[in-house]
Amino acid sequence: MAGAAGSGGASSSAVADWSLVFWTLCSVILPVLITLWCSFQRSRRQVLIRDIFRKSKHDWHYTDLFGQPSYCCVCAQHILQGAFCTGCGLRVSEGCLKKADQLFLCKEIMMRSDGGAHSSMPHHWIRGNVPLCCCCMICKQQCGTQPKLCDYRCVWCQYTVHDECMMDCLKTEECTFGEFRDLIIPPYYMSTINQMRKDKRTNYEKVVPYCRKHWMPVIILANTRSGNNMGETLLGEFKILLNPVQGQERYIPQVAILPLGTGNDLSNTLGWGAGYAGEVPVEQILRNVMEADGIKLDRWKVQVTNKGYYNLRKPKVFTMNNYFSVGPDALMALNFHAHREKTPSLFSSRIINKAVYFFYGTKDCLVQECKDLNKKVELELDGERIELPNLEGIIVLNIGYWGGGCRLWEGMGDEPYPLARHDDGLLEVVGVHGSFHCAQIQVKLANPVRLGQAHTVRLILKSSKMPMQVDGEPWAQGPCTVTITHKTHALMLYHSGEQTDDDASSVSEQDHIREQTDEDV
Repeated sequence: MAGAAGSGGASSSAVADWSLVFWTLCSVILPVLITLWCSFQRSRRQVLIRDIFRKSKHDWHYTDLFGQPSYCCVCAQHILQGAFCTGCGLRVSEGCLKKADQLFLCKEIMMRSDGGAHSSMPHHWIRGNVPLCCCCMICKQQCGTQPKLCDYRCVWCQYTVHDECMMDCLKTEECTFGEFRDLIIPPYYMSTINQMRKDKRTNYEKVVPYCRKHWMPVIILANTRSGNNMGETLLGEFKILLNPVQGQERYIPQVAILPLGTGNDLSNTLGWGAGYAGEVPVEQILRNVMEADGIKLDRWKVQVTNKGYYNLRKPKVFTMNNYFSVGPDALMALNFHAHREKTPSLFSSRIINKAVYFFYGTKDCLVQECKDLNKKVELELDGERIELPNLEGIIVLNIGYWGGGCRLWEGMGDEPYPLARHDDGLLEVVGVHGSFHCAQIQVKLANPVRLGQAHTVRLILKSSKMPMQVDGEPWAQGPCTVTITHKTHALMLYHSGEQTDDDASSVSEQDHIREQTDEDV
């Protein structure tokens, strides 16, 4: 009896142990299996969504959280996440994406041809998710105040209408393209140009939309990796207000700068500010473009010819708008560029970008990789050899600003040097003693070594390898000859509304530049 009892006890203990092992395995394996299944379903869903995005005529983008209260344009349910079209502004839940693609047309880049010529088009109305604080074009009362899918917006003129104010006549009424009609390329214009190309006609200037004299369509270009990585978001906002295709056919455009990067020196020079972080709505940006003045900007050819008797490679040729340099600031740019290429996800903020620049600048103060530059290079300005003092860097300037907002040529302003101009066919050439000297110049504790002004700059790197950069694009360069000559002018837009303290002293100079530009034109 005792033996049987002992055997039964051992058996029940073994069962309990195996039960414990089984439930332990279940508690470990089951979450893993659930995670794997969810991951599989998520990846499968993403593949299906990407497939819909690829085949769609809408420019869909997926977001995990909408920036304002949003409703699905198909099922009218409130949604926190889903897809939105950067062309027409439609917002849909993930489940309604395919149906929305079938039900709604996107903003047309080109008007569908029916065999005839067009000079107008009706409104293109989209229901729901109207902009905040917009007013009805009929009753002038605020739209979008109800917590549901309601009211209409035209994707071209951006006019909004209440559901109850929408009339049949509005659905067929001619669209005026709204406040920014002078900046928009209408779809029927693109259709006309396309037909002219088929007929091999090139007199595009005769086809002016709306019969307007001041039509000046804009081109939107963005570096999506610059600064705070806001470029892609801004492109979407501009697509909603303009024709998504915008570009121009034949004419040389006037260019305005939106400062998304870290340095933004050209933007600062032209009065568009030192940095943009979304504080100004894109509508105001377009108003500023319409009010801006046209000026000229010198553009320069930078030719780099490698040394060597058996060098068969063609010279490298760059176009310079801002500045060229060899030395510590080019080294900082080169290190920054290499670091960003390895880990681009880290460089999503101007503060981080400037911190990385500061780190490499501090490192160079200690290491001094560019010391004795004056022994390694020869400098000629308009054919005249320049005797160089002890330097670590040489900077050739076309514009007034350098290094993220520093007026380098004028320095501290304690000496009577003329303001640098960007349309006089002259380059300003300065030297720096090192990274610490660059930092002193930026906080107005020191002046650069002014080497002179010239129409042509020639720099000969006799030995070793040195960092160089043109407009922030750096590389390591061996022995070579660098020749900088005038290339052409670019037509730019100058905005007088954004001025720093340093700009106050140069207002009269800019006015003089614009007056001369008007005379040239």
